[in-house]
Amino acid sequence: MNRRDSIRSLFLGSMAGGLALESCVSAPEEVINEKIWQYQYGRTPKEAAYDEKLLASQYFENTELNKITRLANLILPPTPEGTIEEAGVPPFIEFMVKDFPGLQTPLRGGLMWLDSHSNRTYGMDFIKCTEDQQHEVLDQIAFPDLKASSQKQEVQFFSLMRNLVMTGYFTSAIGIKELGYKGNQPNVWDGVPEDVLKDHGMIYDESWLPKFIDQSKRNDQAVWDDDGNLIS
Repeated sequence: MNRRDSIRSLFLGSMAGGLALESCVSAPEEVINEKIWQYQYGRTPKEAAYDEKLLASQYFENTELNKITRLANLILPPTPEGTIEEAGVPPFIEFMVKDFPGLQTPLRGGLMWLDSHSNRTYGMDFIKCTEDQQHEVLDQIAFPDLKASSQKQEVQFFSLMRNLVMTGYFTSAIGIKELGYKGNQPNVWDGVPEDVLKDHGMIYDESWLPKFIDQSKRNDQAVWDDDGNLIS
């Protein structure tokens, strides 16, 4: 089982719902209102005002968002089903750090570490490194020593970023489609299969067969007589 199949299994086991809200900076009022309208779903006035406050601000610099986008693509590479950008993962992470300020310092500090380490090792920022060099950097923090009594901050950063990327992707429309999640759907029950009944030495009582649902008429409304007998 490859990495993406493993993640698919993980999320199918514990499906979480969520919406990735976009963010903007210095946007016109009508743009903000349009974004908020997309996510009304029963918002109270207080919640709508809170959304407006978050949508009207931006925490990460554009250079940081570019780095987050690249990092997210390294964690979950594009597939025929969709990409990190199409799933809105960078805006999701931007929104989360504003909604949960406790994420700000670990994420920004981790992004700074990526550049610091890359400059010391390769003489350039992380975003300018080759893909192989970027993987070499991430391998050092993606596979920590499980026996260590405490993890370095950069290891904690990568774990947090990986969780945010997976959550942002697999709770988007694209990610849910990739998981194959369909939710509750009506099915057609036409009784226990004949081979199963035979294996258990059972048969249906023929007197009851006419009373069972005729699936060809499943959308018809039942009719009863005055004595409570089913006549249709």
